Amino acid sequence: MTIAFIVAASLNNVIGKDNHLPWHLPNDMKYFKQMTTGHPIVMGRKTFDELGKALPNRENIVISRNKDFKAPGIQVVPSLDAALELASHYSNGEIFITGGGQIFHQALPHCHRQYITRIMGNYEGDAFYPPIDASQFRLVKQDYHEPDEKHAVAYDFQVWDRIEK
Repeated sequence: MTIAFIVAASLNNVIGKDNHLPWHLPNDMKYFKQMTTGHPIVMGRKTFDELGKALPNRENIVISRNKDFKAPGIQVVPSLDAALELASHYSNGEIFITGGGQIFHQALPHCHRQYITRIMGNYEGDAFYPPIDASQFRLVKQDYHEPDEKHAVAYDFQVWDRIEK
């Protein structure tokens, strides 16, 4: 079982501002859907609130300390460990952690792979992705895209794998 992060992050590691993405990149949304469909996804409650609903064709697991939090199509757990345990029952391959910032920081020791859409700009934000430690992860794939009529900023699909010691 592989625990993977999937995220869009700016050059200065911003992933959100006021519980929203600071950019609009339709190809990133397609990539996210393509990569996560059929796999369990784990997220914090604020990330779920930003989505507004459970994502189809994925087991949606939301981490929340609020025991009364409920929403259609999701399973709520109180901790990252509980989320990973539950997700392992639904996965025959990858479990995707989709955010937010606190969840990424907390889950980093468990992460085997990072799928990062690197947004080629600096943004103001209040949620941040942990910097990549090149002694822990190596870039194994990238696919760079220039801005176009649907994407105001350049972006790079990157895959980083943990370096096995």
